[in-house]
Amino acid sequence: MPHMDKPLVLASDLDGTLIPLDDEPQNRADLAALDEQLSSADMQLIYVTGRHLASVLSVMQTAGLPVPNWIIADVGTSIYQRVATSAPGSFQPDSSPYQLAPGYAAELAELVGDFSVQRVAELLASISALRLQEAEKQSRFKLSYYVDRQHLEVVHREIAGRLELAAAPYSIVSSVDPFNGDGLIDLLPRQVTKAYGIGWWAAHQGIERCQILYAGDSGNDSAVFAAGFRSIVVGNAAHQVRQSAEQANTQAGWRDRLYLAQQPATSGVLAGLRHFLFP
Repeated sequence: MPHMDKPLVLASDLDGTLIPLDDEPQNRADLAALDEQLSSADMQLIYVTGRHLASVLSVMQTAGLPVPNWIIADVGTSIYQRVATSAPGSFQPDSSPYQLAPGYAAELAELVGDFSVQRVAELLASISALRLQEAEKQSRFKLSYYVDRQHLEVVHREIAGRLELAAAPYSIVSSVDPFNGDGLIDLLPRQVTKAYGIGWWAAHQGIERCQILYAGDSGNDSAVFAAGFRSIVVGNAAHQVRQSAEQANTQAGWRDRLYLAQQPATSGVLAGLRHFLFP
């Protein structure tokens, strides 16, 4: 299918992207407009986030977000399908209308073999700059740490060296929390990213990559911006993220696959969606 066809799916990051920013009142109005636009275009909605499922359900309720068909959570290491019909605001973390998609966990288990995240944690235990994130932010295939922002690059290199020496089948995604400036490090099965999760989902749904439009703002979205999907980089994204997305598209020779929004967060997603729906 030619890439200029209208997208059938909006896949969006949450924090800093779809969720309205507190200091941007226009974001709230644009969230309602976005929901209407998706409905009128008959597009599927997917959330692709570093959050775990309970956290996603919680923010859906507090921020009044549209109800997605699927949730790709934990930085691409878990995929959930909506299996119950619920009105927005009715979600409770202990009675989830979402269930893990069969098959994806089995694929990730094959990627890591018997090298569990517990073994990775032992491997990194002596790096004093690392602070383990809360228990609810860990998962079977994701190990997450905080690190001071100024140490992020150095610690990233140290971890990379240890993983290589141990032949650990894991990769590192480092990013900066857009709200408090914390350095964030996620250890994921090798090659698994948000882009990997979306790609697996698309293949199992029979959906072409060119039919998917992705919106994001941070370092852990960069793999998606470089994966051939049509993409929206919202206006509040760091300059480095925007530049990296531009370079990836230029080097691949892709045209008309990237929209650099001027508007922040929700408003940028809406502007990008309209750009691709009404070129």
